[in-house]
Amino acid sequence: MKKANKPELIEQLKKTPIIQVACEKVGVARATFYRWRKEDTDFAEKVEEAVNAGSQLINDMAESVLITAIKNGNITAIIFWLKNHHKMYSPKMEVTTKNGDIPLTDEQKELIRKSLDLAFADQLTDIKHGEQ
Repeated sequence: MKKANKPELIEQLKKTPIIQVACEKVGVARATFYRWRKEDTDFAEKVEEAVNAGSQLINDMAESVLITAIKNGNITAIIFWLKNHHKMYSPKMEVTTKNGDIPLTDEQKELIRKSLDLAFADQLTDIKHGEQ
């Protein structure tokens, strides 16, 4: 394939951030794409930027369709939105124990803290960035 297809492929990835689909649309073999990406660091950087831009475009489109579904009274869309955008409706976790008054060891406390950090990593990141 010609080097001239690299810019076309980058532009296509901004619209369709799926490697296989973008390659098919511009007539570039996947193997060629991966070879280019491995051999050309500038191309690899542009691919990453294009895929990120394309993913954001798809996210915007999906959110637009979701909002339309909400406006049309789609209960599944409404529930999804509330669970992910409203603190009152977000999933909650309750921890209970049969230990009674038996205190946890420091090791147990640390294990619980790490487990909770992992379980809620995405939400904590959103909170740190001011999103809710």
